[in-house]
Amino acid sequence: MVTVDETVATWQAAELDRDAAALRRCLADDVVFISPLTDAFRFRGPEQVVEVLEASWQVFEDMRWHTALGTGDTRALFFHATARGQQVEEAQLLRFDPAGLIRELTFYGRPLPGVTAVMTGIAGPLLRRQNRPLMARLLGPATAPIAFLTKVGERRVVPLADPAKARR
Repeated sequence: MVTVDETVATWQAAELDRDAAALRRCLADDVVFISPLTDAFRFRGPEQVVEVLEASWQVFEDMRWHTALGTGDTRALFFHATARGQQVEEAQLLRFDPAGLIRELTFYGRPLPGVTAVMTGIAGPLLRRQNRPLMARLLGPATAPIAFLTKVGERRVVPLADPAKARR
């Protein structure tokens, strides 16, 4: 049995060190991961969760934890990183079982160009890990237009709506 605080410290260090074995030790056997990228399915069990996180390590660079909140069996952890040249901030909502292990993870991300960069970057590595190379080749091009539009929109269109530039 470990404390929630010990699990959080191990989790954060394992993410930075890209240590899959340490991540696995933080997870309950019935863990469920709720992705910010789809509501179509959940990742269930330590093997699937670690597989997703290992794939994310191929996308995230310069990860820096900046905030941890919560008490009892719930914590929220936040980090900044870069994904394919886009800034991204991720929030991880972690719920713990009585043994101090993570039983549920729900991730959230912002801004949209960063989230879509993660989506396009993680699909291929994750699907190749699942021995689904055809899906990996299909999903990359299928998601690329979304990433392109959000990136261009963020740089060119969204600034036009800046309230500081509103006409009076």
